[in-house]
Amino acid sequence: MIASDTSTPALTSADVNAPAPAVAPVAVLIADDDAVTRSGLRVLLSAQPGIVVVGEAADGVEAVEEAQRLRPDVVLMDVRMPRLNGIEATRRLLAGPEAAPKVVVITTFENDGYVTAALSAGACGFVLKRFPVPKIAEAVRVVAAGEAIVFPAALRQMVTARPLNSAEALPRAALTDREEEVLRLMATGLSNPEIAASFGVGLETVKTHVGNVLTKLGAQNRTHAVVIAYESGLVVPGFPG
Repeated sequence: MIASDTSTPALTSADVNAPAPAVAPVAVLIADDDAVTRSGLRVLLSAQPGIVVVGEAADGVEAVEEAQRLRPDVVLMDVRMPRLNGIEATRRLLAGPEAAPKVVVITTFENDGYVTAALSAGACGFVLKRFPVPKIAEAVRVVAAGEAIVFPAALRQMVTARPLNSAEALPRAALTDREEEVLRLMATGLSNPEIAASFGVGLETVKTHVGNVLTKLGAQNRTHAVVIAYESGLVVPGFPG
């Protein structure tokens, strides 16, 4: 009988000095009808670590075409564009049979019904054009990593100022009490680990709750679920966040 060796192998100098695996930069497509804005964003974002701008689009039609051609990780999408606005462009990108890029809406206006409509169409979040470029870059990285961006105060203002004209009402009977609590905390911008800490449960439990919430609401993503929460009245404008 041969005894199995359960000891931990010793680290060699090669192991210790081995470089960390390279992380591919996030490929970004900028869609905006203003050439100066596109050019400025391209230069400034390209200077941010971990980001490469692979292309530009001057309207929604070009955004869809260039995204299908270039396969970016993230499309930074203006919503008010000629020929095809950012809402419909987002819808078309996400409806395609191939793997779709993540979409981050970029807008000038904080109280913009176009933005909430784009979030409902599947955009993962939004940033304001007046944000510092490092903050926009961080939003791009977050979305590329599979997370959603929620700015509770700004989103609350948008939904309150121009509510969605949709038939989306929160199916309260379908959500458990814990799922409603999770949705309320999502609306404040808490991450899954923060929600887990507040409940004193494991991260996987929270991920299960979040997944159930998205499925029951028919939400495209976390941000869309928060829009529905505000629109339905589950989360009211005065709720902290």
